[in-house]
Amino acid sequence: MQDIVAYLEQNRGRFEQELFELLAISSVSADPSHASDVQRAAQWVASHLKALGFNTQLIPTEGHPLVYAESEPVPGAPTVLVYGHYDVQPPDPLDEWVTPPFEPAVRDGYVYARGATDDKGQMFTHFKSAEAWLRVRSGLPVQLKFLIEGEEEVGSTSIEKYLKEHARSLACDVIVISDSSQFAPGLPAITYGLRGIAYFELRLQGPKRDLHSGTFGGAVMNPLNALTRILNGLIDSKGRIQIPGFYDDVVPLAADERAMWASLPFDEEAYKRELGVTALAGEEGYSTLERSWARPTFDINGIWGGYQGKGSKTVLPARAGAKFSFRLVPNQDPKKIAQQLRRYIAELCPEGVRWELIEMHGGYPYVAPLQSPYFKAASRAIEAGFGRQPVMIREGGSIPIVTLFRQQLGVDSLLLGWGQHDDNTHSPNERFSLEDFHRGILSSAHLWLELSRCSS
Repeated sequence: MQDIVAYLEQNRGRFEQELFELLAISSVSADPSHASDVQRAAQWVASHLKALGFNTQLIPTEGHPLVYAESEPVPGAPTVLVYGHYDVQPPDPLDEWVTPPFEPAVRDGYVYARGATDDKGQMFTHFKSAEAWLRVRSGLPVQLKFLIEGEEEVGSTSIEKYLKEHARSLACDVIVISDSSQFAPGLPAITYGLRGIAYFELRLQGPKRDLHSGTFGGAVMNPLNALTRILNGLIDSKGRIQIPGFYDDVVPLAADERAMWASLPFDEEAYKRELGVTALAGEEGYSTLERSWARPTFDINGIWGGYQGKGSKTVLPARAGAKFSFRLVPNQDPKKIAQQLRRYIAELCPEGVRWELIEMHGGYPYVAPLQSPYFKAASRAIEAGFGRQPVMIREGGSIPIVTLFRQQLGVDSLLLGWGQHDDNTHSPNERFSLEDFHRGILSSAHLWLELSRCSS
């Protein structure tokens, strides 16, 4: 690998400047006023891959374009699909950015820009590692297929349809995704598990209009009172969700997995200081990492009803509502959870109000087998790039595309995160360590070699 490593070292500055070009494109997929910028980012990605020698397509969709690119097949070697996204979150609030979100700025070894870590910077590492192989060796040790979308931040509608229609052409042995984080600075990680999600909105209707709480209080059921009664009934003081049957399909944590996580250098006091809280909470009997990675949860995400203006107004509101979510773990099914929830709300809701439950979206949990040869190959590659063996972790969030890949293509994903938890993803002053950017490129370059040693 000396010749590959030498090429990467010689081109560090150029790689950074090319990344800055991509970061300067304001590809905000949620904002229609940025539609042309999203299109420009797709064209930039497609042109870059084509210039490297990939057979490249810019694929129009009903939403934002997809970019698909592939290298030549390598007989006897695996085919690897690399997924990423070129769209970004809105940069608001703008006044909290130290420098403009689409004018990449380097400070203290970090590049600051929207999309720096989510996901342009991490995605781009795989472009540059492929370039090194193609320029130095005139070929890759595996076949690479890139599938890059522009709707990840708004639901990935187009790619879901594309996957169903093009599963045969996307056939591969393993998928590589870099859109997550290391465990800690200098401690790389491979994420092998994700929680699923079931997200709902509950709306309650009481009287046909707002009422005077003095005149009608005590005689008419207050929808806000009913709402709080229902929400309170969904979870007890020990963090256990009270929906009948909710835990029936939950896979218990294995003793060796709990021991592996307990050995990680996790500092609860530092964690609390970083978050600005005085205490941690959650289901009794589990550690903080266990609760956030591998136990189901219930959280109220928003609540509304009644008077919200300045001063006081003694109103009994006609309507109230809340948005809430459950994070799910193997083998929970968001559709089954929705059915159980409906039955339980019917029991909890007091007479005098009508209720409507809206199923917003759901995603299935995901766990990959750690014994896979692809995981072992990735571990060796990351050790070569970062100088230490990665730890194996789960993630509390949900990445629906991962379960979609498994359903449509029948293969697992390697979630190789080069970012950090304090990279301000989705927040002002998003950043990405340039050293981690280059370590990611080096790890990726080793990854193609290590994966080529796995039988296809």
